[in-house]
Amino acid sequence: MKNLNFQLRQLSARNRDGSHATQANRERMLSLIAHQLDALGYRDLHADNLREKHVAALVSHWTESGISAATIKNRLAAVRWWAEKIGKANVVARDNATLGVERRSYVTNEDKAKSLTEAQLERVSSAHVLASLALQAAFGLRREESLKIRPDLADGGNVLRLQGSWTKGGRPREVPIVNEAQRQVLEQAKDLAGKGSLIPEGLTYREHLASFRAQCQRAGINGVHGLRHRYAQERYEAKTGWKAPAAGGPTRRELSGEQRSVDARARLEISLELGHAREQIVAIYLGR
Repeated sequence: MKNLNFQLRQLSARNRDGSHATQANRERMLSLIAHQLDALGYRDLHADNLREKHVAALVSHWTESGISAATIKNRLAAVRWWAEKIGKANVVARDNATLGVERRSYVTNEDKAKSLTEAQLERVSSAHVLASLALQAAFGLRREESLKIRPDLADGGNVLRLQGSWTKGGRPREVPIVNEAQRQVLEQAKDLAGKGSLIPEGLTYREHLASFRAQCQRAGINGVHGLRHRYAQERYEAKTGWKAPAAGGPTRRELSGEQRSVDARARLEISLELGHAREQIVAIYLGR
């Protein structure tokens, strides 16, 4: 067990606030949060050393991973509890909106899909960042997956095989390779990474993540999660023959009975490609 996980478990044992179910849920969330902080590069963090930068890194990670506002609020409640118990309640803003968390999360059919322009890409100087961005756009990868991926191991011929150590929740998955553009992006990533990942040699994940963010900011690339939205919408149209509601296509209530069956099957398949456990989550990408 890692040091921070152990310390947070001790903190929970000393402070039995709430029902048994509340305590168990909070302890599970704190364990997850400790693992995520470690993955974000904060490997020597002690429970008493929680800072605003750690909270900001967590919220940024959750937001960019497409986690719902409701889930983020629950996790922030656990972090606030942690901060209060170590006497640092002011480390976490009381208002979720201050941290960039929406007050409500609804499926609004708003189109959040994004594409990369040539002008933006020309301002990115790192070949590794360019390769990761291309993989996000071509395969709908999360940012973390596009950095940690080892392209040579991921190439399964007609599928991109993502190992659990690269993915959210440690869940391996396969993304189909259905066109030449995807194959070209993968081959370029393989040539660049060789037998390794798309994290440049000599850099840690945290260091390269900081470089990735800086490069995107300079290039005017904001909200790379929008590339997953674009991927989902393009896959939906390819599978159904019509645009997703978020992209201007018909809503579910406007579909015929047969079309609704096609819609449901496409949403389930896209959900699996994106690495989501529930089909309902893809409504955020596709609309309803």
